[in-house]
Amino acid sequence: MKKIILSADSTCDLNDELKNMYDINYYPYTILLEDKPYKDNLDISPKDIYKVYREKKILPKTSAINVSEYCNYFKPWVDEGYEVIHINLGSALTSAYNNCCIAASELKGVYPIDSCSLSTGSGLLVLKAADLINEGLPAEEIYHRLNDHRKNIHISFILDTLDFLYAGGRCSKVASLGSSMLKIKPVINVDNSSGSMNVGNKYRGTLEKNIRKFIKDKLSSYDNINSDRIFITHSGMEDKYIEVAKNAVLDIIDFKDIYVTTASCTISSHCGPNTIGIAFETK
Repeated sequence: MKKIILSADSTCDLNDELKNMYDINYYPYTILLEDKPYKDNLDISPKDIYKVYREKKILPKTSAINVSEYCNYFKPWVDEGYEVIHINLGSALTSAYNNCCIAASELKGVYPIDSCSLSTGSGLLVLKAADLINEGLPAEEIYHRLNDHRKNIHISFILDTLDFLYAGGRCSKVASLGSSMLKIKPVINVDNSSGSMNVGNKYRGTLEKNIRKFIKDKLSSYDNINSDRIFITHSGMEDKYIEVAKNAVLDIIDFKDIYVTTASCTISSHCGPNTIGIAFETK
């Protein structure tokens, strides 16, 4: 049986410990900031993005990975006889998955997976792929199992501010101002059948209070949650808020592993600072 390479877009937001533990390869998105290209999380961080925005009110642009980049990335492995499982950021959010499929059609043994998700929602699918590879399953079977497993992955996040969505043209100025004045913290849910995003609950009050409410409401919505692992992913926030989130999770379910990760620049540049989300699986 051929050896399988596990790979993913950098937007899956797994930390270095998990990347090394499961031998996961990343391909980074390109971040354009002040007309300069950077590789996501390699030579630019969310803190850099927020600093420029605070000082100059300039947001970066993100560039989807193109066909040529994917071809050049996969080809050395294919030439050596490996097969590749690659998990993409959801196709509802980017053209990268379609580009990856085109590249795969030119190379034998590359299996692109539309995660229908983002951030550690995609990351959970990557870890599922790692588990299946370790079980010794062939690449084609893993491909089909991952496509079926997407419906079991759930990710949502709560925003502290709509300023970045407004600055990026994703909400109106009225909505942004209204949210700020009323201290509304909206929840964004990701549809695991399409990868599209929709607004969920809207909480009011302090961020600390609403992190607890958000996590309690979300985890209490399911009676078949897999307690093996959960991700708490944030775009850059104080440790005290992360501890609030961890304690809120443990108040509902005693997960075997709680992973805390920081969102990539591609994700953080759209949601802004003090965004925090959870990603988990149902059985």
